[in-house]
Amino acid sequence: MLLQSGSAHKLQQQHHQAASTQRPLLPARCARSSRAVRVAATATAPAPASAAAADITKQVVADEAQYVLQTYARPADIVFVKGEGSKLYDASGKEYLDMAAGIAVNALGHSDPRWYAALAAQAQQLTHTSNLFHTAPQVELAKRLVHSSFADKAFFCNSGTEANEGAIKFARKYARVQAGIDPYDAKAQAPHELVSFTSCFHGRTMGALALTYKEQYKSPFLPVMPGHVLATYNDLDSAAAVIKKGKTAAVFVEPVQGEGGCTPGHQAFLSGLRELCDEAGALLVFDEVQCGLGRTGRLWGYQHYGVEPDLMSLAKPLAGGLPIGAVLLRQKVADVMKPGDHGSTFAGNPLVCATACTVFDTIAEPAFLGSVVAKGERLRAGLREATAGNSHVKEVRGLGLLVGVQLDFMAGPVVDAARAAGVLVITAGKGDVVRLAPPLTVTEAEIDHCCKVLGKVLAEVAPAS
Repeated sequence: MLLQSGSAHKLQQQHHQAASTQRPLLPARCARSSRAVRVAATATAPAPASAAAADITKQVVADEAQYVLQTYARPADIVFVKGEGSKLYDASGKEYLDMAAGIAVNALGHSDPRWYAALAAQAQQLTHTSNLFHTAPQVELAKRLVHSSFADKAFFCNSGTEANEGAIKFARKYARVQAGIDPYDAKAQAPHELVSFTSCFHGRTMGALALTYKEQYKSPFLPVMPGHVLATYNDLDSAAAVIKKGKTAAVFVEPVQGEGGCTPGHQAFLSGLRELCDEAGALLVFDEVQCGLGRTGRLWGYQHYGVEPDLMSLAKPLAGGLPIGAVLLRQKVADVMKPGDHGSTFAGNPLVCATACTVFDTIAEPAFLGSVVAKGERLRAGLREATAGNSHVKEVRGLGLLVGVQLDFMAGPVVDAARAAGVLVITAGKGDVVRLAPPLTVTEAEIDHCCKVLGKVLAEVAPAS
């Protein structure tokens, strides 16, 4: 058998059940070329557990290399097979504390019973119709998003980068209408420049990619979309130099940068951007793909600052692991968009939206948000205490449960060592930040364990002074 004891015992039982009911964990057509995976599914091999698990892991990794485009650098010794709460389990049954949550996606953790119940109930009713027809779950989710925010309308898509692509299109059409031209006249000119900031990340599709800071993400695919201007994050003078009336259509900014290093925006910076946009007739767009929906301890990140945008992009946690994105927008922007201007086949389908409603309702509870604030404070305090005296740790920062540990060396070895010790964290910034974005349901005991492990790992991995 693959798993013999401990917290992965439930998965062992699932393997037995799958074998007895002739329902392998992987469909036969997917598993037919992999003897090792078939062994895992049917659980009939006499090999020792550790040997069988190693065989399965090796085969999955080999098949991935053969059949999946190699755009991800994944560890070659782990295949995850189960998740529960803030824990993940690999094929050998090893338990990991997940302090990354699928890059801030699994807000309610893994296999949350409320999430699963909503998903299963809707799956039995209706999953997809396309946007050619009305469905109730999409409207119910839109109501929640609008009533809880600055917005008057919501547009649904399937990811964060799609949400930012939508915001780009909405902003550019708004600028054309405001300029008094026919927006469908290809020869007519209007303000079109888009401003973003150093260390930002807005996505990998061509429009969002143009706004994104890291050159290595862009250079292999040049030329990217024209009309982009870069300014310095948290530097209002830099922003004022490039936000110009008659040129700027929109300014894109993350109230709290995630990929850029878990860096909160300054109050004066975000307030100043609102003023600059108003003076220039430009739209202010907040990218809350990572920091939105409870991650910072407020429902929306912008609520920390009392500054409201004209548009806002959402995605990662909204459906708790299912693909979804959204753009929230004011009525003045919605008024310029007409049927056929933008769309998506899969976006806002009943299955995803019904599940997202449950995720939203859970997170939006004041007590839940209060717990995120308390847990974030505990995590930051615990990390500061665990790394006290480590000269290579320059700062612990963040808001809520989006936390970064700034190092004076590259964080990759820390991530590797923490994973070996059973704690999953990821990098950010220039690769010199350890990023923590755990499930919002993470427990105090799990936070304390994470801090203890990271303090030990950072002491062991840091270069000699």
